[in-house]
Amino acid sequence: MRRLALLIAVLIGLAGPMPAAAAPAPAPLAVAATPIQIYGAWHCSNDACTWGTVRSVAEFDSQNHWLVDRGDGRPSVNLVVLSFVNPLKLLNQTTDAATLNGVPRGMTQEIVNHFTSRGIRVMFSIGGITYTDDWDAALTANGTLLGQRAAAVATQFGVGIEIDYEQNTNPNTAALQNFITAYRAVHPYDASGANPRARLTIDIAAGDRWLIELNRKATADWLRTDNPVLDWANAMVPARQPSVSSAQANWQEHVDGKLQYSPPVPPLAPAKFTGGLYVAEGAKVRPECNNYANSLQKATAPYVQSVAPNGAGTTAGMLGFMFWAAEKPSTRGIGTAPPNTCENGMGAGATALSIPIPMPSLRQS
Repeated sequence: MRRLALLIAVLIGLAGPMPAAAAPAPAPLAVAATPIQIYGAWHCSNDACTWGTVRSVAEFDSQNHWLVDRGDGRPSVNLVVLSFVNPLKLLNQTTDAATLNGVPRGMTQEIVNHFTSRGIRVMFSIGGITYTDDWDAALTANGTLLGQRAAAVATQFGVGIEIDYEQNTNPNTAALQNFITAYRAVHPYDASGANPRARLTIDIAAGDRWLIELNRKATADWLRTDNPVLDWANAMVPARQPSVSSAQANWQEHVDGKLQYSPPVPPLAPAKFTGGLYVAEGAKVRPECNNYANSLQKATAPYVQSVAPNGAGTTAGMLGFMFWAAEKPSTRGIGTAPPNTCENGMGAGATALSIPIPMPSLRQS
């Protein structure tokens, strides 16, 4: 045994000392999440987005209280977009049973104040797919005057304006440029965001394969970080609620652009757009409304907060989320009025994602 021990010792000596154990590899650095700045809802009132009836604040609140109170007194959103104003009626200053001087009668100062008094930014959306032909007609008639009248509405109500022009074939971008120029002559771009009337935004498709001409023009000329004209774009919801992977793929198309198109669609800075999700769809209340733990906003938040620029912009992360749509977006199907309120979906998301209320100054690059 003693000879065996000596032999082992000799062999160990010949082999040299045993190597030290390898140090463990350092843990990968986590990508810092960019805080979400916009967490908003399009709102369709109780008549499928026409806002044709004046409502008392008490009655309106009874159907929409979750928006201003997630359960602890804090709002569930920091932005509400009242949808929709008919662009042709706005141009013509129409007054009829549902409209007063071109504005739906339900879009009252009292409803605006209901939100703004709680730190929630309010915008009016002009258009929607129902009014695509009316957008065409109004722009053909006088895009400049339409922009001036939109600016006057913003002045009157203390709101921002959203352009929802869903013309997929030969959109009149020249006249839309006149609209934007006229609006900006009254309410110049305000990087601070302090002036709510200066908020002018646009809706674009979920990805880059629909509304291609509008996407191209908006990205190339109006949503630049070096010379911004519009505050941001909303990538709208697709035809149905997407999966996590398809939602992120759509949004990535905007980040990457479509350079293979002729002419190409350039990349869009992540800091210049939000992503849209359904809060209720058809006969279904989505987890986005009532189950944050299983919701798409929770599942896609890491992407939304960290997607890197790819040719435009310098900071990672999109601006946030927009949800379609509060209360009654269609004559058929379910909405978000009681008992289908959204404190446990969007309200819980506002808490989990630390949504700032009121909306802060937005990243510019």
